[in-house]
Amino acid sequence: MQIKLTVRALALLSLGLVAACGDTAVEQALMGGGAGAATAVVLNGSVGTGAVVGAAANVAYCQKYPSRC
Repeated sequence: MQIKLTVRALALLSLGLVAACGDTAVEQALMGGGAGAATAVVLNGSVGTGAVVGAAANVAYCQKYPSRC
C-alpha cells in the first residue's frame, strides 16, 4: 500500500512540474518534456511519449495562461 501511495504522490508532483515556468516556448517545452519523461519513468510508461505529452501540455498551458507561468 505504501508503494502505491508513493507512486501516486510522485505522479502528482510531476504533473505539477508540467506547469513549470519558462520565458520562451522552447524553455517551456524542455521543462514540460523533462517532467513528462520523469513521470513516465516513475509510472513505468513510455519515456518518449511522456516527454512529448509533457512538452505539449506545458507549452499549451503557458501559452493560454501566461500570467500563471
